[in-house]
Amino acid sequence: MTADESQPISVLLVEDDPGDVVLIEEAFEHNKVRNSLKIVGDGVEAMEYLRAPGSSRPDLVLLDLNLPRKDGREVLAEIKSDPELRSIPVVVLTTSKAEEDILRSYDLHANAYVTKPVDFNRFIEVVRQIDEFFVTVVKLPGHRAAPN
Repeated sequence: MTADESQPISVLLVEDDPGDVVLIEEAFEHNKVRNSLKIVGDGVEAMEYLRAPGSSRPDLVLLDLNLPRKDGREVLAEIKSDPELRSIPVVVLTTSKAEEDILRSYDLHANAYVTKPVDFNRFIEVVRQIDEFFVTVVKLPGHRAAPN
């Protein structure tokens, strides 16, 4: 299946840095990503969105670790301990390169840990690779394959 034949997915971006939000939006646009992107600015908003009655559940969560009100580690722990949410893949997308953050994220069942590149072109490429992997390679819960 090529990227053109894949079904768009819904992505929840949990990010408090407006500059990083713009970069991710630009990366989606630059890579012609057709996925829907919902953005929340902190961990409390993320959990409210995920648990809101009648809200559509995202297919993928891109989660920063260093968030106000409730940090990404707490959000990750809550998502992965909730039977209704735990099957949603969570990619930690953060500036932290600390080994303790990497280990803790995987201990909390993150599906991937990606360090945000500083270079814009590399950042665009990383977002493209995440998208390509989760849209064209991985079978997500509740998603049917696109018709041939």
